[in-house]
Amino acid sequence: MTARAPHAVGFAALTLLLVAAGLPRAAAEPLSLTIPAFAQGQPIPLEHTCSGANRSPALTWSGDVAGVKSFTLIVEDPDAPGGTFVHWLAWDLGAKARSLPAGVPGNDVIPGTGGARQGRNGFGLLGYRGPCPPKGHGVHRYVFKLLALDVAGLGLPPASSHDQVEDAARGHVLATATYTGTFERGP
Repeated sequence: MTARAPHAVGFAALTLLLVAAGLPRAAAEPLSLTIPAFAQGQPIPLEHTCSGANRSPALTWSGDVAGVKSFTLIVEDPDAPGGTFVHWLAWDLGAKARSLPAGVPGNDVIPGTGGARQGRNGFGLLGYRGPCPPKGHGVHRYVFKLLALDVAGLGLPPASSHDQVEDAARGHVLATATYTGTFERGP
């Protein structure tokens, strides 16, 4: 049996603990998400909201995440009056995927992605539905969260719920990137 350096054993044990806890493991190059339509932390253009065309913004991502086999996208409003509200669920985006175009249709499978699926948002509809906070409720944050996963697919049918997607992804997250925009509807 070969002796190992104590720090190598410690690192391996720490990695196993992180994996068992479902926490992200270290990426070779951090996962990064960008939305060209608006700057990080800034207002989301009307085109991408219920006050406009309700059209999904284009997304691009980069990063050298070792072992990634697929990506999952979750878009949430943590400031909704009834608790976190889901605006978009998409999963089974292939490991080589690095973008989604603007205006993704609300189909169960996203065209041109090799089978990426969409779930039901908080409005009960498939695909993206943009920011639409209650009038006069103040500024809401919209968090676009991209998960790099160590599985090629979540094994879920289209129209799955937020809870189903999060449960299926648990324990498979290698890295996470977020990008936040804001929106407010006047009185």
